[in-house]
Amino acid sequence: MRTISPLNALLNLPFQAFPPVEGPLSGYTLAVKDIFDVAGLPTQCGNPGKNHESAAHITAPSVQKLLDSGARFIGKTQTDELAFSLMGQNSHYPFPVNPKAPDRVTGGSSSGSASAVAGGLADIATGSDTGGSIRAPASFCGLIGLRTTHGRISLAGTMPLAPSLDTFGWFARDRHLYEKVGAVLLGPDAEDFKLNRPLFIPLLEHYLLGEAEDAAFRAMYRHVAAHLGHAKSARQSTASMDDLYLCFRQIQGFEAWASHGAWISAGERGLGPGVKDRFDYGSAIDAQTYEAQTRRRDLFRRELADVLGDDGVMVLPTVPGAAPLVSSPFDDLQTYRERALHLLCLSVLSGFPQITLPLGEVHGAPFGISLLGPKGSDSALIRLGSAILSAAEGNH
Repeated sequence: MRTISPLNALLNLPFQAFPPVEGPLSGYTLAVKDIFDVAGLPTQCGNPGKNHESAAHITAPSVQKLLDSGARFIGKTQTDELAFSLMGQNSHYPFPVNPKAPDRVTGGSSSGSASAVAGGLADIATGSDTGGSIRAPASFCGLIGLRTTHGRISLAGTMPLAPSLDTFGWFARDRHLYEKVGAVLLGPDAEDFKLNRPLFIPLLEHYLLGEAEDAAFRAMYRHVAAHLGHAKSARQSTASMDDLYLCFRQIQGFEAWASHGAWISAGERGLGPGVKDRFDYGSAIDAQTYEAQTRRRDLFRRELADVLGDDGVMVLPTVPGAAPLVSSPFDDLQTYRERALHLLCLSVLSGFPQITLPLGEVHGAPFGISLLGPKGSDSALIRLGSAILSAAEGNH
């Protein structure tokens, strides 16, 4: 399996046609991250030895919903290996290119999908977010990206990584199309959320990389505040940010090993650097540790739900800054990854939705700001994000 130039975003697989359907997504093209089953094609999950010969019989229901709404399938996109990375650098294949900042990474694991949409190869592309794999690439590539409420969109027919954290997501070429796809996949929220009480946790801004990032974040925040008013400081969890990061990492590691450990252990899989280390880490986590961290997560979820109520929205940096340079040493990428995950893990542990908006740039590259809402407020978050973007566009 080679990737197709110039962006290394789409995989070189046989063309798979589906009958045209009339619907709200008619006329738009769709690319699908290669962890989702598409009937007639293998689901290879970013590893040359994974399901290489066998084709899926049934298309993942959430992907099928997009096809049934008129979207036209154009191919599968590259993913980081077993979706267990955040940089978009799969050691087995040429790295997808970030069209908005070609000297910087796309972010992963939904790397090919973000690259395809940012580069105009596809109007819509599916992705997933376990630790940040929609939000980080969206911020890096100048796109909208929603991590959905955990469990709201079906992940049947999808490679699991850490099932209690895995969520379905997507990219789209503009805010109007993002809303259309959301209407198809999400439908209306179960309640009418009024997300009009902005909050922030001052500590989170300390994860920004430096003065330029701080200035860029404040410029984005002004757009949000112009729409919502100024955010009030929210009380922090009883757990520290380092505690929450460890909680996320141990739950993810334990579940990832439960999902893939038997396959990894059955032969030489050639796992790339970083990915192998993370699976090794997961293999050493015992059930007692996992259960303790699950209790910590449940407490954090209750605390955050109490802070947000049904009208609160947390304003925070999506990631520490612009995408790292492609040429960055491995250790520097790992350092950035850990810093980013301290910000990204709040939505993951709570299971609540978070949307990143492409409102800024720093060092000439895209940079996003995020809004995190109550459980089930996905459609309200998309509408709010679209309104903020619309107002920001009107001010330019």
